[in-house]
Amino acid sequence: MTNLWNKIRHTDLVEIENATHWNMNSKRMEIQARHGDILIALGGTEGVTYLANLYHDAGKPVIPLNMALTNANEGAKKLFAMGLNSRDSNQLFRTLSKPTHQWINKINFNNKIAADEKVKSVIDLLEDLEPPRAFAVRLLDPEHPEFKKVDDYFSSVIQPIVEGELGYKLIVVDGQNEFEYARIDEEIFRQLHRSSLVVADITGARPNCFIELGYSLGRGLPTIVTSLAGVERPFDITTISGLFWNTDKTVKERKQAFRAHYKAIRNRPPLVSNLPLIS
Repeated sequence: MTNLWNKIRHTDLVEIENATHWNMNSKRMEIQARHGDILIALGGTEGVTYLANLYHDAGKPVIPLNMALTNANEGAKKLFAMGLNSRDSNQLFRTLSKPTHQWINKINFNNKIAADEKVKSVIDLLEDLEPPRAFAVRLLDPEHPEFKKVDDYFSSVIQPIVEGELGYKLIVVDGQNEFEYARIDEEIFRQLHRSSLVVADITGARPNCFIELGYSLGRGLPTIVTSLAGVERPFDITTISGLFWNTDKTVKERKQAFRAHYKAIRNRPPLVSNLPLIS
């Protein structure tokens, strides 16, 4: 394991975040959950379940392995037992080719399974995970005079880049999508809450778009603010660097502008930093 770590630690496969200034494991876990993409839990106790909750709240996959490293009602084993219930397994992670519950049963390893087979099953699961979510805040009323322009911009520029280049799954809650929750407002805010990226286009100045944009900014999610050129922005939004797109530009030019803007603001800090009272 040491040789493997020494081999990859200086490559692009690893990003090291220094948290040594914190003497609390909880703060280190918060940093881990903010920068990590997937949690693979092997054992542990309350710390593992606390970390799993942080990952879940951020909409990130939690993969527990059922190994004899902890008690049955603690840590990874507790999470795995939850996943054995088909009603709850989707809370851990979501996959593309088959239901999550089938994957949970596939990685329910016993001592007769060779180590290399276990590793292969976990890698297969990682490759089958759904991409992280990018939530679209946008004009959805087909009767609005600007709808066609917005719809064209999302289909020709945003979706190809966000899904095809950045590797996200673009979520649009428009009443036509498959619902997970009983009410559309719950669907919107649960999906938004656990997204890894938000693209908020305020063309049309719809109140619901401003509410969703405000929720995204308040939660500290990476947020791209766009609008059709010439759209007047409210005061609180004018100070946020955004992208004005223009219909007289080619698709290639608009894609280039979107890529450049994303690169410029992708590491933008939240509006209000979460500063501790005492460290």
